[in-house]
Parts: sequence; C-alpha cells; structure tokens
Amino acid sequence: MHIHILGICGTFMGGLAVLARGAGHTVTGCDAGVYPPMSTQLEAQGIGLIEGYDADQLNGLNADLFVIGNVVSRGKPLMEAILDRGLPYTSGPQWLGEHVLNGKWVLAVAGTHGKTTTSSMLTWLLEDAGLNPGFLIGGVPLNFGVSARLTDSSFFVIEADEYDTAFFDKRSKFVHYRPKTAVLNNLEFDHADIFPDLAAIETQFHHLIRTVPGIGRIVTNGREDALERVLTRGCWSEVERFGVQGGWETLPAEDGVPVDERFAVYHNSERVGVVEWQVQGEHNRMNALAAIAAARHVGVPPAQAAQSLASFRNVKRRMEVRGSVDGVTVYDDFAHHPTAIDTTLAGLRARVGRDNTRILAVLEPRSNTMKLGVMKAQLPASLADADLVFGYGAPTGRDALGWNLGEALAPLGGKAQAFDNLDALVKAVVHAARPGDQILVMSNGGFGGVHQKLLDALSARGTS
Repeated sequence: MHIHILGICGTFMGGLAVLARGAGHTVTGCDAGVYPPMSTQLEAQGIGLIEGYDADQLNGLNADLFVIGNVVSRGKPLMEAILDRGLPYTSGPQWLGEHVLNGKWVLAVAGTHGKTTTSSMLTWLLEDAGLNPGFLIGGVPLNFGVSARLTDSSFFVIEADEYDTAFFDKRSKFVHYRPKTAVLNNLEFDHADIFPDLAAIETQFHHLIRTVPGIGRIVTNGREDALERVLTRGCWSEVERFGVQGGWETLPAEDGVPVDERFAVYHNSERVGVVEWQVQGEHNRMNALAAIAAARHVGVPPAQAAQSLASFRNVKRRMEVRGSVDGVTVYDDFAHHPTAIDTTLAGLRARVGRDNTRILAVLEPRSNTMKLGVMKAQLPASLADADLVFGYGAPTGRDALGWNLGEALAPLGGKAQAFDNLDALVKAVVHAARPGDQILVMSNGGFGGVHQKLLDALSARGTS
C-alpha cells in the first residue's frame, strides 16, 4: 500500500512514517517545514518528502491512503483536493491503532508531564528484559537513538498524547490505542488552544479509561486529585497507585546517600528493588515508579527493572548537556509548562546545591498554552530556583507572544530580564555567566539554535 502522510515532519507523524515503512508500505509525505533532523531521518528510510500542501502533488502520486496529521486544517489546497475528489483518508492515531497496535499488548503512557521520559524508561525496562518491544515516543530515547521502531514482539510502548486527533476527529489521540496497561502520570490544565478547562481534559482521560479491558491494569499517580476524579467516574480495570504510602513509593536506600543517586523502591510496603542512576529529580523518581509498575504487569520483576534503570540514558532534550566552555555548562531541556519548569529547576538545584553554583535559566515560552498567556502568572514562582532568568519572546511570526513577557517576569525583580532579540539575549547571558554557572535552556522548540550560539559566544569570550 502507498501511504501519503500530511504533516510528516512532526515527531509523532514522522515516527508513524518509520513504522509504516517498517511494515512494508510505500511511504511518502509532505509538510510545511521539511527540514533536518526529521527530514534527513525520513529520507534515510527511503521516504520521499514534498514541501508544502499544494494540490499539484496529487498528480502522479497514486497514493492508496492519505494519513492526516493534526497540524492540517481545512483550507489547505491539498486537503481540499482530497475531500473534493473523495480520496480515502484517516488520522495518524486511527491508522496506528488499526494497523500497528491491533493484536499487540499496548502499554500507553499518558499525562501532562513526563510522558516521553516515562515511555522511554518503560521501553528500556522491557528491552533490557529481552522483550524487544516496539515503540513510538515523542522524543528520542538515548538508549535507542530513534523515536520509533517496529518489532515482532507482542509488546508495544506508546506515548499517549491527549492532544486532539485531527481536524475531523476532536477526540484525544490516545482513545485510538486500546492499551492493556495504561499509565496515568499526572493531570493538569494544558493545551488551552483546544481545551476550555481541566474538566474537559478529565473527560478525555476517562474516555481512555473506558478503553482499558477488565484484565488490564491502570498505573496512576496517587497524588493527583484530578486523576482520582477521573477514576471515580467509572473504572473497570485493576488499579495500582504510585507516589503514595502502601502503593509504589520511593525511600532512601541508606542513610547518607542522596536519593538522586540511589533510592529504594517499595510496593505494598515491601522493599522490592534499589535504583542507582544518573537521572535527577523527584519527578523522575515518580516516572521510574510508574515505569517499574507498568513493566511488572508484563512480567518484568521489580528488582530487575530497578537494576535496569542504572543503564537508562534518559531522553534527548531532557537535561541534555550541550557543552561546557570555561567552566560554564549549557543544558537543553524541553520544559515549557510552569510545573515542568519548576521540577526541572528543582532537579538541577538538588544536583548542584545552593552554596557556590548559580543557575541561569534561559526560557522561551512558545507552547500554544503559553502563547495564549494562560499560564503567565505562574511563571515567576516556577523560576524561583534560578539565580538569573533570561526570557525570550519572538516579536513576530507564529511563535510571537500575545502578552508582555517583561511584565510577567516583573515579580522576580532584578534577577529577570526579557528580550525580543535573540542576539541581545545571548550577549546578556554570556556577559553574566562566570565559571561554575549552569545555563539551563528551556523550550519546546528549536529556540533559534540558542544553545550553540551561547557555546560559541562563550568560546569567543575565552579567546578575546
């Protein structure tokens, strides 16, 4: 079958393209921004790419099916031509559910935060146990180097996003996945561009719960009131809670050893394993509990899973060190929601301490929720662990903010500055940086290549 994917350069749709190619289909695609690294990854797989959504690409294409990404809206010439000609089309999540996940033991990881990291952990636990899982993750797990793969295993791990499916299907993507093991990591208000309030997102999460079979298992964060409300609407599967006493929990492994380096895992008040790893933060210990609990559902013993986490290498763009110059380290992190910003900063602060090491936070609030200004009042508190804050808001274009970043950061006083010029931001950060500083760059986009700009400018400073 020849499949043509509209919106192919997104992480999800690009991963789907790789899976379809692995299943033996001929795959082509188009996007408004055909650019590296996704374009080069897809071309290396033999997937032909077309720039834009012009209807002329239908000439001679002879595709059997068009798979529509959720970035595609009515009015795009190609989509209008597909509709006018009555050509067959479906959404990415529906195609995935029907052609890849059907017949598999699906382990789906949902939640506002931590989906990518927890999915990557879970995939690694199954891989290290010899289960050879397939997966589709909204990032690149460093243990694998790719965001998706298809195997002959019975198990498939998927990052289960609550964002809507397509312009013609406004349900959350995850209702198409039919998991036997469902992880509910947490639940906060997000995606203000499609959800009016938290209750609307809770409804979508309950749709997911309705698809889990009676022999399935739901692994849920026991600290989240929103998830408890979702479960009380009706639940037909076994439930295990993590992060609470008597469920799955973490405790210090021994006196005097930081829990960021070594912690014990308990289940039903019984010690079942010890984790030694290089990943930081309370939020990642919660992610680890969720992954260990989910892996146990498919037969991986908790002690073995805990041991496997020692070789977990995290995810690209999750506290990824991009370089170090003159004693200044530059990190790249995907954090863009205030809660994620807070937990990321708290994790780095726990690692470096408070005495002699400064954290310089460099932030671009560019998610749809942040651009709408829904979370702007929460930004100052989320940045409390930073010593200096440098915020960037694009002055024009689709990433431009609809609100004043400088005003939003004003409660932080003199430690925060706002910029609408990237070069000016880089200059200010480099001027402020001194040996020993940790520069934490946070954005869910490319941020204009600011990481390398900072490293280059720091290098130039050292040679001038």
